[in-house]
Amino acid sequence: MEQYAIKGGNPLVGEVEIGGAKNAALPILAASVMTDETVYIDNIPDVRDTKVLTKAMQNIGVMVKHDGRHRVVINASQIHDLVVEDDYIKKIRASYYLLGALLGKYKRAEVALPGGCDIGCRAIDQHIKGFKALGAEVWIEHGLIKTKAERLVGCNIYMDVVSVGATINVMMAASMAEGQTTIENAAKEPHVVDLANFLNSMGANIKGAGTDVIRIKGVKKFHGTEYTIIPDQIEAGTFMFAAAVTKGDVTVKNVIPKHLESISSKLLEIGCEIEEADDCLRVVSSKPLNHTHVKTLPYPGFPTDMQPQITVALALAGGTSIVTESIFENRFKYVDELTRMGANIKVEGNTAIINGVPRYTGASVSSPDLRAGAALVLAGLAAEGITVVDDIHYIERGYEDFHLKLQSLGAQIEIVNSERELQKFKLKIG
Repeated sequence: MEQYAIKGGNPLVGEVEIGGAKNAALPILAASVMTDETVYIDNIPDVRDTKVLTKAMQNIGVMVKHDGRHRVVINASQIHDLVVEDDYIKKIRASYYLLGALLGKYKRAEVALPGGCDIGCRAIDQHIKGFKALGAEVWIEHGLIKTKAERLVGCNIYMDVVSVGATINVMMAASMAEGQTTIENAAKEPHVVDLANFLNSMGANIKGAGTDVIRIKGVKKFHGTEYTIIPDQIEAGTFMFAAAVTKGDVTVKNVIPKHLESISSKLLEIGCEIEEADDCLRVVSSKPLNHTHVKTLPYPGFPTDMQPQITVALALAGGTSIVTESIFENRFKYVDELTRMGANIKVEGNTAIINGVPRYTGASVSSPDLRAGAALVLAGLAAEGITVVDDIHYIERGYEDFHLKLQSLGAQIEIVNSERELQKFKLKIG
């Protein structure tokens, strides 16, 4: 079982290149099956989730060829099965994006009920509501979500809650429906906009992505395209907070600073300095951190995917901070692990009350999910002594070369496979 072994106490210093956005890559990969022509996608992150999705696509007859580590060539003209079901696809949330893509193109699809990180209820009721509004039947049977339609017809759809997944799925299906569809109370996340831009590059007619009203005129057919995925705002934010907690000086390169505004503003609030350029941000943490309050909200609010990372920072800040989680109800499962390292955090419902402590101390901890796992690594980097992080397969779902990028900034972190390797690490770093 792979683990991260970390010796904390080194300030992270230097530059780090941010990869393509996992949360944009997954729906874009799914949407690539909507044309029979060849699609070229650049800046694909080489992470577990993208590998699982491309494997599931290959299983139904999609040709997926890797042209280098971050570029894929896709041709979906030979799809022979509209049932997406294997043991791997159940492990990622993004499996459901194939529903909207296949329903739009073939008017029929069956996909295994999705999994992913256990961070709370991520209901698919808004997806079902959207598909039904377009004229599809939807039902759940034998662990599969099944949907079919004689024809899809555009309509007005009001999302009861802001849902990224449902906005994406309905947008894909509606882009090949007859007539015009309006999605109100739509999600505004950068990856929703990126998918809309990708679909438009294949011939879709989508306007308003990035606002809460998206208007879609259906088209009969898509053509091939070449497209580059946006940088990953959550990977960037994670390295920005790594600088904050280690008293470091880190420049994150290949980013869109506008996507990082909510993260940057909180870092400024807690006492970091930030320099911004066209496609990079520098975070310097040279003063003691200050307490603050934060509430996770849909974009452009503070991202739920950055909640564990800011909590790790605030647990080292002077005074009392409050973090309110308004998106997922199980997102504080990592707090028990952080407490092992000396944090003083009390969770009441969807709120964490954090009393800052002067330091963390190394301990053995387990990643409960993707972002919490990354946050525990940050805590280890800031801690006195040695931290061992288990269940790093969660972290590998969304971060490419995480330990190597941290090493390049001066972190003492390695992947170990056994107690013997852990002892060797301890001896090596003294």
